[in-house]
Amino acid sequence: MEWKKDPVSVEDVRRLNELFGVDYITASLLARRGITKANQIEYFLEDDLSHLHNPFLFEEMEMFVERILAAREESEKIRIFGDRDVDGITATVLLNKELGLLGIDTTWHLPEGDEPYGLTKESVQKAWDEGVTLIITVDCGISNHEEVEYARSLGMDVLITDHHIGGELIPAAVAVINPKLPGCGYPFAHLAGCGVAAKCIWALRFSMTDLYQEELILLHALPGNTEPGKETVIIEAARVKNLIVEDRIREEVIPGLLRVDQSRLVDFLNRNIPIFAFDIATEKTLLRKAFGKSAEIHLVDLEPLFAKVLPQSTDRSLFSMMQSSRSIRYLPDPTELDILISLFIDYTYVTHPSISDDYEKLLDLVAIGTIADLMPMVDENRLLVRHGLKMIASMSRKSLQPLLMIQNLSGKVISTTDVGWQLTPVINASGRMGKPQVAVNMLLAEDEEEIKELTNELIAMNRERQRQGEEYWDMLTPKAARSHSDHGGKFLFIEEPSINRGMTGVLASRFLKKYNTPVLVVAHLDGDRVTGSMRSPLDFDVRAFLNRFNDLFIDFGGHKCAGGFSMDKQNLVEFRRRMLKEIDIMEEASENEEIIRIDVELPPEYMNPKLISLVEAFEPYGEHNPPLQFYIRKARIDDIQILNRSKSSGPNHVKLQLQYGNFRWPAVYWGGSNVIQEGYKAKDEVDVVFRLGRNYYRNNESLQLTVIALRKSKRNIDEIMVR
Repeated sequence: MEWKKDPVSVEDVRRLNELFGVDYITASLLARRGITKANQIEYFLEDDLSHLHNPFLFEEMEMFVERILAAREESEKIRIFGDRDVDGITATVLLNKELGLLGIDTTWHLPEGDEPYGLTKESVQKAWDEGVTLIITVDCGISNHEEVEYARSLGMDVLITDHHIGGELIPAAVAVINPKLPGCGYPFAHLAGCGVAAKCIWALRFSMTDLYQEELILLHALPGNTEPGKETVIIEAARVKNLIVEDRIREEVIPGLLRVDQSRLVDFLNRNIPIFAFDIATEKTLLRKAFGKSAEIHLVDLEPLFAKVLPQSTDRSLFSMMQSSRSIRYLPDPTELDILISLFIDYTYVTHPSISDDYEKLLDLVAIGTIADLMPMVDENRLLVRHGLKMIASMSRKSLQPLLMIQNLSGKVISTTDVGWQLTPVINASGRMGKPQVAVNMLLAEDEEEIKELTNELIAMNRERQRQGEEYWDMLTPKAARSHSDHGGKFLFIEEPSINRGMTGVLASRFLKKYNTPVLVVAHLDGDRVTGSMRSPLDFDVRAFLNRFNDLFIDFGGHKCAGGFSMDKQNLVEFRRRMLKEIDIMEEASENEEIIRIDVELPPEYMNPKLISLVEAFEPYGEHNPPLQFYIRKARIDDIQILNRSKSSGPNHVKLQLQYGNFRWPAVYWGGSNVIQEGYKAKDEVDVVFRLGRNYYRNNESLQLTVIALRKSKRNIDEIMVR
């Protein structure tokens, strides 16, 4: 086991401190994690929803919105098709609720029992028979080429929202909203399915404002060269639509040299669309200086509008605001026009709560789905999840309240760990047990008694899932060991006709954790089909692997490290034959020494309760942003308590009391009894790698260390050698 603290560039640390005003420890943490670019740091330092990417950056978002608005206008029936996992469940609930608020007759369908993932011709036909004319997929659909064609042949339109990697062919839907689609226009590829649904909801809400599809120009003039006899005026303008800058121009004018009709600005401004400026008296003075007194450009003054809702703009120039603005410091070469654009966006958010404060209320489900689907906690996922965690803690969603109380999460600061351990398994249980409608109905319910009843049903399902999981684990462990050996430690293939299809992903993930090699678990369905779930380490591409057998599958899909398929049972023999050939030519998995990553070493004076603020500043944690791991030297063990684990055959947990600096810290070392019993005792000095978090016990909150690794300090070893 190697303890490793990666080197960090002193220049990077200094630059982050100077440009973004972060302290040196925060700067070193960011730099050590490779977070040094402005567009990365933005989502660690900023919390306002206006920093989210604009959904209209999706090339086909306007088509998506227009088709739904047409459906509302024509009183059409819409059916949402989702996936059975937490991401699909939350996406279905979000979009169903939103379309209902728009007054659209909306129903939903998730695969039940052994029903295949995504669209099927049978489910499309059923929707058509029930009068549905528009299908919307959430968290699925990108691989349903034939089913979309079938829907079109019946006279139905399809809108696809998905986040899985598609194949070479894109279904012929009216609009496809998928951040992983090449050329989609969206700058962030790693939204969850519920995140994509939330983007569509934002766009729908924006379409209800008077700014939707309306072009406008933001203009700003400022002095250029001020040297006597060589004065110039700089004029900048941006054309904006749906809060996106579609074009911009910058021209430096020598006064008296050009008439306004000779300037490049004419073509840009002469579009019969409104032109907005800030402090138009000053702007007009500079425009007349540039083009003469005859220059007359009609401007609408934003200053009095901003003053009503943006106190930071009162009695200040754009130049003054630029010196203190947080919003534009992430741009490569910001100008005063960028301040004006930023203020206009802020003004729009403040004056339209439906896309800001009210929009935040749906982010609880976005957080749950994003965490459950193991999406990277980078870029705007951090904002979506951070706000979502806050909304979960506020218990503002009535349908989540009983579950939060049963799971002892009420009144707590909610973390991604809480969601991942206490909420997502319960919601996921319904899909794994073939009844995703229970979770959807619970989240959509308004009646308190119905919510409680459905919540209790979910809790019972989760207990049954856990029981089945342990039963299958015990049954399949010998098979896994044989498969691992038979395939030279390169691959695990487990086929078991008796297991529940909903458990294949759980088992694959668990065997991946044990063997750190690609795992494929296959279950038999009723009838003549099989289904498989595959999980892999980061260095193996699951989708690319499965794509080699796509001619054998009924359907398949997934991400780089997770995927699944369904297949006719008659193809299983050929699948095994071809798969074994692929495994034979795979490189052997390397047995690397386990590395304990250290983010920062803490001197005694920094080890105090204020450290939790730094820990929570880096929340939300998850994929690509693991919890901070601190390192301290020569902490003293004051007490050791080994806890008995009656239900487990593994090593026992250990509770410790550690003295370091001016504080005594409670610590827990999960499964650490084997290490502690190697010769650790009270009063030993130890080096410790740990995480810091909050512990709740009997309504009392305290800070607690979670020990990742520990070893005796060098001084102890030296003393033993002297003796």
